[in-house]
Amino acid sequence: MAQTARPMTLTQKILAAHARNLPRPWAQAGDVLQVSVDWTIASELAWNGMERTYGLLGRPKLHDKDRFFLAVDHTVDPVTLESDKRAQKLVQLSRSFARESGMRHFYDANQTILHTKFYRDLVRPNDLVLGADSHTSSHGGLGAVSIGLGGADIVVAMVLGTSWIEVPEAISVEYTGQLPFGFGGKEVILRTLALLGRNTVAMERSVEYRGDGVRQLSTDSRFAIANMTAEFGGLNGIFEADEATAAWLAGRSDEDDPDALLPMKAFRADPGAPYVARYPIALDRLEPQVAKPFSPDNVASVSEVVGMPLDGLFIGACTTTEEELVLGALVLEAAEKKSAGRSRRPPQPKQLVVPGDLTIQEDLRRAGLWEIYELNGFRVGPPGCSMCLGVASEKAGRGEKWLSSQNRNYENRMGEGSLAHLASAATVAASAAEMKVTDPRPLLALVDQDRYRRILGERKPRRTPEVQVVEPEPDLAPPDVASARSGKAARAADRASAAARTIRSRIQRFDDNVDTDAIIPGEFCHLTSLQDLGAKAFHYVRPEFVQRAREGAKVVVAGEGWGSGSSREQAVLALKGAGIEAIVAKSYAFIHKRNLVNEALPFLVVHDEAFDEAAKEGAEIEVDLGRGRVRVAGKEFQAEEPSRIIQALAGEGGIVPAIQHHGTGVFEKLTA
Repeated sequence: MAQTARPMTLTQKILAAHARNLPRPWAQAGDVLQVSVDWTIASELAWNGMERTYGLLGRPKLHDKDRFFLAVDHTVDPVTLESDKRAQKLVQLSRSFARESGMRHFYDANQTILHTKFYRDLVRPNDLVLGADSHTSSHGGLGAVSIGLGGADIVVAMVLGTSWIEVPEAISVEYTGQLPFGFGGKEVILRTLALLGRNTVAMERSVEYRGDGVRQLSTDSRFAIANMTAEFGGLNGIFEADEATAAWLAGRSDEDDPDALLPMKAFRADPGAPYVARYPIALDRLEPQVAKPFSPDNVASVSEVVGMPLDGLFIGACTTTEEELVLGALVLEAAEKKSAGRSRRPPQPKQLVVPGDLTIQEDLRRAGLWEIYELNGFRVGPPGCSMCLGVASEKAGRGEKWLSSQNRNYENRMGEGSLAHLASAATVAASAAEMKVTDPRPLLALVDQDRYRRILGERKPRRTPEVQVVEPEPDLAPPDVASARSGKAARAADRASAAARTIRSRIQRFDDNVDTDAIIPGEFCHLTSLQDLGAKAFHYVRPEFVQRAREGAKVVVAGEGWGSGSSREQAVLALKGAGIEAIVAKSYAFIHKRNLVNEALPFLVVHDEAFDEAAKEGAEIEVDLGRGRVRVAGKEFQAEEPSRIIQALAGEGGIVPAIQHHGTGVFEKLTA
């Protein structure tokens, strides 16, 4: 008798549509699937590590050279390109690979930001996108399942056209109420983080943004919310594709998107979809939000921080959309009108605005908006990540308070010792006149809303947008195949057990939410050798870390959310290079966990308050990897059992040895 499909979330439907040999007509949380991948994307900073994996695999042909997207954006600005040998090396590696592969979608320095152009021109609803950057989550704004992973995972997917995914649990964030004019995605996601917290209810889960309040959100606002799902802790963030999505797609050119003139096909979450929780959030009484250092969920309403003196202002980075850049300029213009007669301000060294793409740059030039920014003291930079990462020539100084429309405010994020505060571009712009945090609402009330809409409405759809709601058509496995695959997985698990060992060490202890910026600061991600990366582990926040590891403290014990933040696999390589032999934590950020698997650095999950109490800094610990047990202070604690594919990859010694052993059928052999 045929099985009847069970209700699925939107993410589950898209994963089911991409699964190979799905064992039944639906996907559910906990399934480990081999999936076909539509797009892989990366930046030059990620490619630095990806080049290593690509070389180890023998530099094979890409599965589809027209479906890999590479942008030079993270470490570059004109000054850095001219003077910094590290940036020059990263750029040259990317350029050389682009020539070698014959890829279509390569974007050189200061042309775009990775996520900005890909979102605007290429991604489509129901796509499965894997990217070597944590903010790959952005593309869920147009209804794609888009997941950030480490570079090794992306190299494998771009070569094989396939990967593996453990289907996540899902939560539903349900927005209600009408947003005031001038409030967009940044205000919404900061409020969401304020109410629900970073690395809590979203941790390693799919986040589906739903509710009546979603329909008012532009595709730019959805991008910003999906983008900062990475800060929320989600595996991916996603909106159902609707009429707003269809209108955006209908405005694309045939050159960018050959399907631009076709009706848009979209999935919908089923009634009764298995969300583990639903979180209603009202938007109608929302105040402008400001996230204080050093966490994106350390959020206050603007009224609580009004008047705080500022040293610098930055409007830019991937989360800052064209919509926000336009609004920021119009807020500045409103401020000019309010204080008639104010003279032009000369360029301020600590006021910077950076567009996300050359097309946005041209749109704002045509509308005369860059002149408004410049009249108010802002320097206009070329497209790129700029100050958000603090690794190129534009950095915040030690102890300086900056208000920024970027997405992260971790310690040292904008430069060593910097103090980053996050807000919308409108709030940043409103704060320019006095260089103090300023409520933008009085200025937003003066903005000509019709002019705002005209500027953003110049990109007209070339056809009447059409939405076709469809259902996935899964590729189902014959029963005998599913059974055989289970046997292979069990044998792989046996190999993993055989490779296990016992580690005896002292503990280096950490608290919750240790991010990858702390483990290896972005300015050192150009390094490639284990020794060099290891020497820089915890360079700013715990400088004694490396020496302690060399003296025998080779096991890290941490709380929730270990390895959150960036997708950089250099964080794992730095730990290995420092001599760390195992990590024991309550939970791990999804991307970092995959990187630990791929690089074969053992990790265990232990949820036990007694263990937490006993595992003090410097205490002796014994980690039995074969049995998944740890012993501290004479007591033994059991770790959670990892999935079979994680065990299998551990037994193979990581992702590269697994491919070298199994070839192109690696995921078919290891998934079950």
